[in-house]
Amino acid sequence: MRIVGVPRLVEVPGLVHGFEQRLGPAHGETRDEGRARVAGALVSSGRLRLLRQVHGTQVRQAPWEGTPEGDAAVATQAGELLGIETADCLPVLIVDPVRRAVAAAHAGWRGTAAGVVARAVEAVVAQGSSPADLLVALGPSIGACCYEVGPDVEGAFGPAGARFFQAGARGRAHLDVRAANRAQLVAAGLAEAAIHDIPDCTYHLPDRYFSYRRDGRGAGRMISYVGFRV
Repeated sequence: MRIVGVPRLVEVPGLVHGFEQRLGPAHGETRDEGRARVAGALVSSGRLRLLRQVHGTQVRQAPWEGTPEGDAAVATQAGELLGIETADCLPVLIVDPVRRAVAAAHAGWRGTAAGVVARAVEAVVAQGSSPADLLVALGPSIGACCYEVGPDVEGAFGPAGARFFQAGARGRAHLDVRAANRAQLVAAGLAEAAIHDIPDCTYHLPDRYFSYRRDGRGAGRMISYVGFRV
């Protein structure tokens, strides 16, 4: 794998995490082959659990079998590695280094508008974590520079979400999905200083990331993962 991580999370004893980068423009593999490759690379740390993501807010509790529907997950057992697949959407990794619990969320515009990250925080807090102890990594995603959206997306966020949009060069709004999720995390009780970014724009960096907006329906997926090793 080729991955990038957040230095603050690297410091957490026993934690494994990463945001996958594509292996290169000439590398081709099916989605199932990509999943198997990442799972195999992580097998010494634990079992990778993936979801059938539907741009909703359902939170799953690990362990599970297969790929159940959901867009966020929480794990409290060592060896349970939560995986999120993205190709422009924002992968969010949440860590409680005190209680050794983790959560992960897949935040596209629909999930962000519906509060999927807030639901993920609620789920890990329900397992005994305190928001004040949580650390978060926001991974690579399409940036506000490139995320042109229509009136339906603006409408989904409502008047309170107007601050997450900016005017684009073509007169249409651009969504800052990273800022929207950061605001949800702060509203859920996390400190600003506990939220760490890898601010790469997936659309702008074709040598590093897949992008649905750039590449269309045939775009590959990157897998982001987090968990405490066995």
